[in-house]
Amino acid sequence: MSPHLTLGPLAFLPDEIADVVDLYAGNPAYWQAAGEHDPEHIEAAKVEADLRAEAAVEGGEVLLGRDEEGRVVGIVCLLARHPVDGLPWIGLLMVSGDSHRTGIGRQLVALIEQRYRAEGRRGLRLAVLENNPDAVAFWHSLGWREIDRRTDRAHGRPCIVMHKPLT
Repeated sequence: MSPHLTLGPLAFLPDEIADVVDLYAGNPAYWQAAGEHDPEHIEAAKVEADLRAEAAVEGGEVLLGRDEEGRVVGIVCLLARHPVDGLPWIGLLMVSGDSHRTGIGRQLVALIEQRYRAEGRRGLRLAVLENNPDAVAFWHSLGWREIDRRTDRAHGRPCIVMHKPLT
């Protein structure tokens, strides 16, 4: 049976940043593909600075996924309204390395979709790195479809833009 999960805002407390550093360290393949962090040495100060920048963008949120015991099992970065299409976007969804293929990612996505559906939003988007086929397969398995290919705004990496209708 899958654990009950909650999503709540990152408060930028030292223990939370340490939990995120551990979560990031458990996903070296992602960081190898993304190139934003050294997969062998995730620096807490850089993680915190990156997440503060995400949260500082208008409509930006950084949320932690927690299990019943309060353990951090995932992180989600959201943008309430993309400046080009006006839709909400998932900027990052990552689960702890020991939680891959346990349903936690699916549960976190379901919580995000429920939230935006309840707000009356018509769709949700994200961009997946082209060199991350496992992530592309994950999103396809949840009913997301490819709508475009382009480079990401922050780093110029080739991405697959995906969309899921919420109505």
